[in-house]
Amino acid sequence: MNWKVMKFVLFISILLLLVGNSTYLDDHGPPPQKVLPFPSQVVYNRVGKCGSRTVVLLLRILSEKHGFNLVTSDIHNKTRLTKNEQMELIKNVSTAEQPYLFTRHVHFLNFSRFGGDQPVYINIIRDPVNRFLSNYFFRRFGDWRGEQNHMIRTPSMRQEERYLDINVCILENYPECSNPRLFYIIPYFCGQHPRCREPGEWALERAKLNVNENFLLVGILEELEDVLLLLERFLPHYFKDVLSIYKNPEHRKLGNLTVTVKKTVPSPEAIQILYQRMRYEYEFYYYVKEQFHLLKRKFGLKSHIRKPRPRPEFFIPSPLETEEPIDDEEDDEKWLEDIYKR
Repeated sequence: MNWKVMKFVLFISILLLLVGNSTYLDDHGPPPQKVLPFPSQVVYNRVGKCGSRTVVLLLRILSEKHGFNLVTSDIHNKTRLTKNEQMELIKNVSTAEQPYLFTRHVHFLNFSRFGGDQPVYINIIRDPVNRFLSNYFFRRFGDWRGEQNHMIRTPSMRQEERYLDINVCILENYPECSNPRLFYIIPYFCGQHPRCREPGEWALERAKLNVNENFLLVGILEELEDVLLLLERFLPHYFKDVLSIYKNPEHRKLGNLTVTVKKTVPSPEAIQILYQRMRYEYEFYYYVKEQFHLLKRKFGLKSHIRKPRPRPEFFIPSPLETEEPIDDEEDDEKWLEDIYKR
């Protein structure tokens, strides 16, 4: 080997040694920038009484396990924001350390409207009547955690109101059991526009549009294990091993403590009235459920759930019932890539 070649080899060897030396890096510029997973901005604008406390418990464990930034909020009762409040929240979220997952009870926020990068949204909903009943009794009696959280949550509730029979509330048209209070799920997907709070076709269609354009996944609480399976598939850097954690007996004990107590079932007459009042909520629920089942079949997941109760006659036809995976030439990873680019 001639001298010129030997000098070149020696130079390369020294350079490689120096690059591996942290002191050299400290003296000669910053280390390479952290490579972020994609997507690195996720928002879970969780719907109240749709399993959100269970999911947040999981997220706390997962954030420590996988090293993402879980950004939560202490504000639980302000879902509708002024324009300035929207701008402030979007600014605060957008400047959080990435990768982050932001979660709060808040109606859909359009980040791009205020010049921010639109994050990937996820959410979970449930049967609207069941959600309403869970909320009705939780506000009054709390859950199994043993704390008097219902008294803290509703300190000004009078005793006669706290023990108001659910059938009386529905049949006698108390405000809590009638619209617009019953129009609850759709605004989480419709957004901050004032018309999103008005039960009707406009809010329903806008909510569907946002589900299609801005949400990576909207799951069904009645099929939570499948929701977690898909989240792990779509967002592994956030949800890897989530199902094994969820099924862990110790975690199950914690989850059971968040079950609402003293729930009773309204009469068939009262339930039928709720169906009528929640017509748009059910149209949205069944739309999301159909999309969720299509997604499950696309990835080869079969539904193993009990037969649902009959749908009220005013709703659209039932979703497809086939359990076979959908044959599609588009490969799964390309499909996910397209979703992320929306």
